[in-house]
Amino acid sequence: MAQDGRPGDGRPEDEDPLGALRPEDGPTPESGRRTVEQATEPTEFEPSGRFGVPGKPLRRSAFLVGFTGALGVLLAYAVFLGIRNAAGILVLVVIALFLAVGLHPAVVRLRRWGLPHGLAVAVVTLTVLLLIIGGLLALVPPVVTQSGQFITHLPGYVEELRRNPTVNDLIERYDVMERVRAAANADTISRALGGVLGGAQLIFGTILRVLTVLVLTIYFLAYFDRLRDLGYALVPRTRRERVRLIGDEILTRVGAYMVGALAIAVLAGASSFVFALAVGLPYPFALAVVVAVTDLIPQIGATLGAVVVSLVGFATDLPVGVACLVFFLVYQQVENYLIYPKIMRRAVSVNEVAALLGALLGVSLLGVVGALIAIPMVAALQLILREVVLPRQDSR
Repeated sequence: MAQDGRPGDGRPEDEDPLGALRPEDGPTPESGRRTVEQATEPTEFEPSGRFGVPGKPLRRSAFLVGFTGALGVLLAYAVFLGIRNAAGILVLVVIALFLAVGLHPAVVRLRRWGLPHGLAVAVVTLTVLLLIIGGLLALVPPVVTQSGQFITHLPGYVEELRRNPTVNDLIERYDVMERVRAAANADTISRALGGVLGGAQLIFGTILRVLTVLVLTIYFLAYFDRLRDLGYALVPRTRRERVRLIGDEILTRVGAYMVGALAIAVLAGASSFVFALAVGLPYPFALAVVVAVTDLIPQIGATLGAVVVSLVGFATDLPVGVACLVFFLVYQQVENYLIYPKIMRRAVSVNEVAALLGALLGVSLLGVVGALIAIPMVAALQLILREVVLPRQDSR
């Protein structure tokens, strides 16, 4: 029988069986955790601990699984409806994101030269604004001038048509004047006014969308690093480093592609400007802007610009139109086989068939915007396939 202690204990009464775990005798696991928590402050994308610790996962009963699945279906349907209703805004966001990715290397370069981040973003934004204003100043005056000349000469055109015997014979044969009088009613006039108002609404809507894209681009440029880190923080910690490496490579390639595409477009516009001055085309700077803008569209953009300039050349003089066709045929061969591979070789390496299919799919989904972002998206998918999907399939 034990003495001076608890029965069968073998220790004195004043001896604490948990004495080794007393705080005053040494550090405990709890005190160690508190010390680590006090020494390590939570980062921006880590929980602060003020709202407690997450509990254990719920027991996976059949009811819980079914209820969760039903909520998932409803949530997916709600997301689908939201995306469908906000498709126009999402397109503007995508455009702004790609513009920010393309302009971010310029911001990084200015920061390396010693400019603060805000000032670098302001310089890049002002440069883009000046380019947009210069393009508008080049395109608007020719359109206004040609419209004014057409309105001025419209009575003369009508008088020439009235004096033309062939036109008069067609008017009498098909009773054109009577049909015009029948069509000139209140409904026709209201529809015409509606068309004018619709055109004005389209113009103001376009201006509003351009301003929205510009504001979003400035925001994405200003907070580019934080948004990128936030996206990486959503990935599990065990895979975050690999996702960061692949994501940075994708962003680098997209930015390099957009810079290269802008360089090729500027070179095409400058060459067209020199050619237009040499052959005496009207409004050479406006035509150069058209060629540069259309050259940004993959696969078909250069052809569209060549068609526009050639039509202006044929309207000016037949030999000038032929010279335009010859010039653009030669220049497109030089661009496709010399300029484009030289500039884009280090930016993106995309299969020709994949680029064509991506451009067609982008046009069918998002129009011209889809064509512009098709090539960098194909390059990103190729990188993911090569670095993630194919190695995983080979390891099985």
